[in-house]
Amino acid sequence: MIHRRSTIVLSTIVLLLCLGALLPGAMAQQSQHDTPGEAQAMLSKAVAAVKANQSQAIEMFNAGQGGFLEGDLFPFCFRLSDGKTVATQLKQRLGDDVRTAKGPTGKAFGQELYAAAQKPEGEITEVSYVITRPGSDVPVEKVSFITRVGDLGCGVGYYK
Repeated sequence: MIHRRSTIVLSTIVLLLCLGALLPGAMAQQSQHDTPGEAQAMLSKAVAAVKANQSQAIEMFNAGQGGFLEGDLFPFCFRLSDGKTVATQLKQRLGDDVRTAKGPTGKAFGQELYAAAQKPEGEITEVSYVITRPGSDVPVEKVSFITRVGDLGCGVGYYK
């Protein structure tokens, strides 16, 4: 009887140790998802950079420097005059008209991004849409915070 209890206790200890070893990995994976607060904080930082020196800010955004590329978060900007994208980590989108952006199902969301940037400077609008994450074919929901900064519309989005 004592031998059986020892085996059960030992098995329980081993199980708990294994779970303890797996838990930090699971928690690390969970923390890889960016939050709305982190997206808003990066947008505030991007707005300040554009106001300080627009051309330098756009260079930093496109290069992912200065803290403007963290996880899946990065700023993107487009001109209000013609909708042309001037800053993004999605290099294939540089020069594209944001107004024509569509999700994988064909649903247009670019007009919403553009309209959000037409609001008074400093007003932040949340735009939700479905898009595929770079490197994946699986459509996921993304929420972007959009605001006007001078002659640009800028945003930072996070995946839900």
